[in-house]
Amino acid sequence: MAYYPLKRPPYARLPPMSSDERNRLWGGRFGSSPAEAFERLNASIPFDARLAPYDIRGSIAHATMLGERGILAPEESREIVRGLEAVLAEVEAGEFSWTLEDEDVHTAVERRLKELVGEVALRLHTGRSRNDQVALDLHLFAREAAGEVRDGVLEAMRALVEVAESNRDLVFPGYTHLQRAQPLLLSHHLLAHFEALKRDLRRLEAAREAAGVSPLGAAALGGTPHSVDPSSTAEKLGMQPFSNSLDAVSERDFVLDLLYACAVLGVHLSRLGEEWVLWTSSEFGFATLDDAYSSGSSIMPQKKNPDAYELMRGKTGRLIGDLNAVLVTLKGLSLGYSKDLQEDKEPLFDAVDAVRPMLTVLPGMLRTARFDRERILRAAGGFALATELADFLAARGVPFREAHRAVGGLVRRCEELGVPLEEVPGEQLVAAHPVLAELPRELLTPRGSVAIKKSPGSTSPQSVEAQLGTARRFLNASS
Repeated sequence: MAYYPLKRPPYARLPPMSSDERNRLWGGRFGSSPAEAFERLNASIPFDARLAPYDIRGSIAHATMLGERGILAPEESREIVRGLEAVLAEVEAGEFSWTLEDEDVHTAVERRLKELVGEVALRLHTGRSRNDQVALDLHLFAREAAGEVRDGVLEAMRALVEVAESNRDLVFPGYTHLQRAQPLLLSHHLLAHFEALKRDLRRLEAAREAAGVSPLGAAALGGTPHSVDPSSTAEKLGMQPFSNSLDAVSERDFVLDLLYACAVLGVHLSRLGEEWVLWTSSEFGFATLDDAYSSGSSIMPQKKNPDAYELMRGKTGRLIGDLNAVLVTLKGLSLGYSKDLQEDKEPLFDAVDAVRPMLTVLPGMLRTARFDRERILRAAGGFALATELADFLAARGVPFREAHRAVGGLVRRCEELGVPLEEVPGEQLVAAHPVLAELPRELLTPRGSVAIKKSPGSTSPQSVEAQLGTARRFLNASS
């Protein structure tokens, strides 16, 4: 099934319709028509129109099952399915006409189905409620969207590995508190983002699995007296059947799962984006974005702005808000359907629509960026090498507190002399601590710093090569 982006139907431009023109499933109970203002508040068609392909596919499965179970005559089932397939073709071609008589996507599809196949269309609703119907539509959308976002994450992960592999020897300044801390291989840094996206992948896969439960057959909340077969409709849709009808129409955990996955993914993309905003600034000057992924200023000719990375930071606030909105909506609801649940769709659509463009642009930005290797290497040295001296002393039996104090004093002395740590005179090393007379000078270089690391998962070249191999195997297995 193709992924369907949000397309608002043009129905809002049409004039109000008289009450006898409107097509409602629930009008028989009422002696007068709803107020137009209420109708506009109550209508979900401006946003749930995008669920039409999923609604139709669910209806095809339902109609087929009704025919198989003898609830509908076989010819009635076939005629309904034929009509639904024609409606689906119109939707997919962008030729479906939306009107003000459509309260929601379900009534819109049923209206058009009746126009195509006649009164038999009205039998489609047998053994089904809009409660299990709309829940199914959202399950199908969430399952499809989770898969789409997952694919985007995988492509971003591939780009990270490619950039890491092509810059495997570049030593990069690592930071804590946004202060230079210790040298790292740039590839090690990029693979840290890879690990975060790998966790996002697992969350998206879990969200997709959670959405793979069909609520069809639950009806309004307690099931139906018709001998429907929920397992059959679920199987036709590639899903699992529900276990409890009340839970099936009430739960929106699968929506929360996908919103949470998108929100955490957004946080990870925002953190990566913040780094690139810093790295491409004149103050850092570590990297340059390709012109295709940059923008300029309307007044300052020299500007080259990392807008896409800034938008990753900005859109993440929306993702967090979308998750929070649905959590707050659900927390006060008793079991069973309430109209509040109409508010579960727009945050979900918004989150998916915010994440997908970020993932679309990120791989290209990563692959086309250029690094200033000399500037980066200079930034990776200096006092960022101090920890190597303290670890050198500790490895030779000096208590680490004593080693820490001695090297801190040496750093202060270098500041007084105005020399970087790499160029400190030998007598100053010995003055700081006698054991430093044994120090191999190559240790006081960014490359020497990363080369000496021995712990698993570290930034040493050998460890990073192993991490790259693991990452490649993971991507190959996930394709």
